[in-house]
Amino acid sequence: MSPEQGRPQEQEHEPIVVHDRRRLDPQTGEVRPGEQTGEVRPDAQPGAASPEAAPAGAPGGSREEELLADLQRVTAEYANYRKRADRDRLDAAEAAVARLLEGLLPLLDAVDLARQHGDLEGPFKGVGEGLEAFAERQGLERLGTVGDVFDPTVHHALMQAPEDPEASVPVVAQVLQPGWRLTSGRVLRAAGVAVAEPGAPVTEPAPEPMGSETPDTE
Repeated sequence: MSPEQGRPQEQEHEPIVVHDRRRLDPQTGEVRPGEQTGEVRPDAQPGAASPEAAPAGAPGGSREEELLADLQRVTAEYANYRKRADRDRLDAAEAAVARLLEGLLPLLDAVDLARQHGDLEGPFKGVGEGLEAFAERQGLERLGTVGDVFDPTVHHALMQAPEDPEASVPVVAQVLQPGWRLTSGRVLRAAGVAVAEPGAPVTEPAPEPMGSETPDTE
């Protein structure tokens, strides 16, 4: 037996073929013709269609539509979450400022009362005016002016004033306690007022025409 006959027969292997299925040419960076025109690549399986060229009704197209719908839904939910978070943050900040200013209302009342009695003088004047300026910078507004139309949302009727013949609706005749609200419209305290109801206009008696006196007869 020859050495060639005693040597085990070597198995023949098929050559390894590497298929480059990248859509872009790595050298030029351009889309390959088969990817751009929808042609079937030479290395593609017979009868296999490109996923990109799948019709909308095919399983591949339906999956893409589902993924797009999920992405749109998640985007909308995130946008709504951001809006709610921003609104809650603003509400919390406004509530904190409101609590601070509500604690200062008695001091502002004392400053206003001292001004009415002429006692807002000396060092106390600077402190009082500084306190009012600080409250104004925080968005605090004063409520209640004589002549304003009575509004139960910002006015609190404490007493009834005499009727006002010149008014057609209830009006504020006197401010007994000033009210306060924020520039956002949030009322911290309604103004205590005296309300005057509209009254009938006062009619003066018409003057008698001259020469209408009856002469005295003797």
